Amino acid sequence: MNWEPLILTFKLAVLTTFILLVVALPLARWLSTTEAKIKPVIETLVSMPLVLPPTVLGFYFLMAFSPNNFFGNWLNEWLGVKLVFSFAGLTVASVLYSLPFMVHPLQSGLSSIPRSVTEAAYVMGKSTWETFFKVQLPQIKPALLTGIVLSFAHTVGEFGVVLMIGGNIPGKTKVASIAIYDEVEALNYDAAHLYSFILFGITFCILLVVYLVNGNHFKSFYK
Repeated sequence: MNWEPLILTFKLAVLTTFILLVVALPLARWLSTTEAKIKPVIETLVSMPLVLPPTVLGFYFLMAFSPNNFFGNWLNEWLGVKLVFSFAGLTVASVLYSLPFMVHPLQSGLSSIPRSVTEAAYVMGKSTWETFFKVQLPQIKPALLTGIVLSFAHTVGEFGVVLMIGGNIPGKTKVASIAIYDEVEALNYDAAHLYSFILFGITFCILLVVYLVNGNHFKSFYK
């Protein structure tokens, strides 16, 4: 069995989840507190991956990152970054595609914190970021765990987006979902079953642990 697609899949999922955590925390905090008129627009953009077909997003990522277009050419010429058919491109696309799975739980958790708690921290002399990291974050551990698990699991299961932007390059962009598709097309059902069973088993175990530890909040995300 070729383990490269599985290793690449989990490498992508771990990296994507870490980047999402860094990006989503300030964004979720801003969305949970702001009353700016642009807020509905930002929330809509963040939520778009939930309703758009993955191939639509993959197509526009492919067009945007292509060296034939301005943005892709600028990245290639000035920064030496090639995002089309590369692991870096998979990572960028995965971060954007899984963004709502991290932002929504964090925003929900931060919005549920009583305003009096935050105000009390300010009265005690805590700065904005001290309040965020020492007061607010500890109170949204269930939301934080939910966002991490959903983002990781969603990245593991990606197919359309990663196929469009990364193609099918062994050892570079060929993740497990694409490997399964290839094996099915080749009528090699034993290999497809093995890949699928491993992904199924790992994902099941992760979700089971989360339900046991954090079941109520995890369920509420879907209501």
